[in-house]
Amino acid sequence: MIKELYRNYFKDKKVTVMGLGLLGRGVGDSIFLAEYKSKLTITDKKTQEQLASSLLALEKYSDVTYTLGEHTLTDFENKDFILKAAGVPYDSEYISHAKKEGIPIYMSAALVSMIAMKELPDVTIIGVTGTRGKSTTTQLIAHILKENNLRVHLGGNIRGVANLPLLEYIEDTDYLVLELDSWQLQGFGDLKISPHIAVFTSFLDDHMNYYKNDKELYFNDKANIYRYQNKFDVLVASKQAHDEIWKRDKKKEVFVPDENTFEMNLIGEHNVHAVQLAYEVTSQCGLDDEDIRNAIKSFRAVEGRLEDKGLVRGVRVFNDNNGTTGDATVAALTAIATTYNKKPILIIGGSDKGLPLESLESAIKEYAQDVVFLDGTGTQKLSLPQEHKFYQLEDCVAHAFSIAKEGDIILYSPAFASFSQYFNNEYEKNDTFIRAIQKYA
Repeated sequence: MIKELYRNYFKDKKVTVMGLGLLGRGVGDSIFLAEYKSKLTITDKKTQEQLASSLLALEKYSDVTYTLGEHTLTDFENKDFILKAAGVPYDSEYISHAKKEGIPIYMSAALVSMIAMKELPDVTIIGVTGTRGKSTTTQLIAHILKENNLRVHLGGNIRGVANLPLLEYIEDTDYLVLELDSWQLQGFGDLKISPHIAVFTSFLDDHMNYYKNDKELYFNDKANIYRYQNKFDVLVASKQAHDEIWKRDKKKEVFVPDENTFEMNLIGEHNVHAVQLAYEVTSQCGLDDEDIRNAIKSFRAVEGRLEDKGLVRGVRVFNDNNGTTGDATVAALTAIATTYNKKPILIIGGSDKGLPLESLESAIKEYAQDVVFLDGTGTQKLSLPQEHKFYQLEDCVAHAFSIAKEGDIILYSPAFASFSQYFNNEYEKNDTFIRAIQKYA
């Protein structure tokens, strides 16, 4: 029945998938489309060799056409729609060309949401965005709902989760909880839809290299989280995000959570805000106070988000791999200093994002016991002495353990982007760090 429900959206449709990638999302979406007999063209600027693992997963689909190592304009003509990956350049000539040809541009999280809204009217779609805090808030909302025996599906910017296959599992009255970055929200803007419950965690400087230093372009994408809501929908935002919204639209009704306190396993003021947002959202879903609080107590930090990896040879290790802005690393340093009354050994470094560094440098001077630097274009912009600088993350970890004493804390919080000559993405960097510390376990 489910397959029949969605067949008309995909069967015999001519589709170009722009961006196969290595994270599994593009692969999962492409397999879904192939199974529904879409006529696929897959194009990616990565080469066949770079995409070997992704292509292997698709090898049984013999009728798929590939354009690899480049894009060509002809792949963006005579199609029923383009499925665009997150992070495609804002001013992509290929997307512009498709729009001139009158071809719809979809992104997978938005497309799933649109179809679910049309076909499953009692599904509740919860979307979470924000410069910082969206991953923890998303996962916590899903955790609270699941702990209260509700059917929940996680999607959006979730590691290894392709969005289109979720359509085969979502049923009416379920909850679809989506972590949505600014790029994915472009897809919601294209379709002129917003989640039923929108959550805006924060709005800070980030991705200025992508948005060419235009903060309003960045906010404009973020604002798609609530821009097309109807009068029955809800926007929940932190006080900081609320103020940013009201700078631009004082007519928008925003629920700002009360400053309640909770028993929880997370540390840091930023995580307190995430818990407050999740509490407000799940209250809006009809759960009562005690049930929400009990679920919060059992929640553990999300991988790579100030995640306590425990004691390794008497040294406590925190993995904050996804702390890829100065603000995030400042928050991590502050959280550890206030929780443990101790200055950590900080591992930092990566690719430049074009963000201010003054606050980060001040926090490092105040809160870090010692600093180990991973080389990168961002690292090179720091005006701090870089005596301990290495070109491999494994060497950074080794040096951190060599100077750490029993009872010390090692904090890995890069403050810069993961993309570089060393890593394809943040997940590869995360896994490298985990393997490196496991050598000392």
